[in-house]
Amino acid sequence: MASNTDQEFQRAMQMCRDIFKKKLYDYKPSWRMLRPESLTDQLYIKAKRIRTLEINKESRVGEGILPEFMALINYGLVGLIQLEKGFADKVDMTNDEAMADYDRWAEVCTQLMLKKNHDYGGAWEEMRVSSYTDFVLTKLERIKEIEDHAGETIASEGIDANYMDIINYSVFAVIKLGVRQQ
Repeated sequence: MASNTDQEFQRAMQMCRDIFKKKLYDYKPSWRMLRPESLTDQLYIKAKRIRTLEINKESRVGEGILPEFMALINYGLVGLIQLEKGFADKVDMTNDEAMADYDRWAEVCTQLMLKKNHDYGGAWEEMRVSSYTDFVLTKLERIKEIEDHAGETIASEGIDANYMDIINYSVFAVIKLGVRQQ
């Protein structure tokens, strides 16, 4: 099962990477200007929209749940880059530099998934997509608290670990909603 998960995970990540690259062409890395709290709020509105769509079963703007999970992955990777580099007052990197950072953090997340998938015995396969949504929202509440404490934690993982969990839960959702539907 792990090798199948790995292949599906890679396909989902590639789908997200393709979108990220196209958006870089359109906007450059304009997200470099996002302060941590703004990035958290961006992730929150994406996750909240997913939950609303799951509950109401209706989208009035025509975009569904799958693109929002893909956005969570891409914004989560942006979050990891921003944590590492800090925010900027203007775009201060090239598209190629942004893609290199994206790819490096995507690989870190993939390796974490492989380790956790082994230890948890592929439990994600039996979870509902709505649970991924709830877990993402919970992780975002934790990030908000950590931000409110100036990044300090006493007994918990930091913001980076929460971003990686958000990314990995979202990839599992993309696998179930997109990769396996192809």
